[in-house]
Amino acid sequence: MERTEASSSVPGLGIGGHWRTAVESWTARDRLRTVVAADSISVEFGLPETGREITVRFMTTRELLVAFMTDGRRLRPNQLAVAAAAANAWNTEQLIPMLSVWDVRGPTPCIAGVCALPLTCRMTQRDFDALARDWTGRARQMFTRCHQVFRL
Repeated sequence: MERTEASSSVPGLGIGGHWRTAVESWTARDRLRTVVAADSISVEFGLPETGREITVRFMTTRELLVAFMTDGRRLRPNQLAVAAAAANAWNTEQLIPMLSVWDVRGPTPCIAGVCALPLTCRMTQRDFDALARDWTGRARQMFTRCHQVFRL
């Protein structure tokens, strides 16, 4: 028997319609602090290696679920070149999350990581939990490296 809908053969939640539920279930299970807004859910956790907090803000664009990561530290103008070098090194070696110097033209730029999923993808809650844990683990590594190696 042939299936007429491709999505009916793929198990799991459609991220586009259930991303909030997926994020909230994961954070509740892992007992993470969250801040819920109309268009996002922010997850906060400590980074003992640097004495800072990391915030991962989950939100959507028209086509993507985006996890925007920052340690909240603002860069001074004399740190922009080092931050760009750190981003280049990380992206060449690791790829995920993509690291960038964000808001360069603004008064207070920062380093930020980004991961994304298409809203059309489907996955089980268990798979989403594993992916979210991987992303936050990599964020920990990324910000620790920026602090320890590049002094950011």
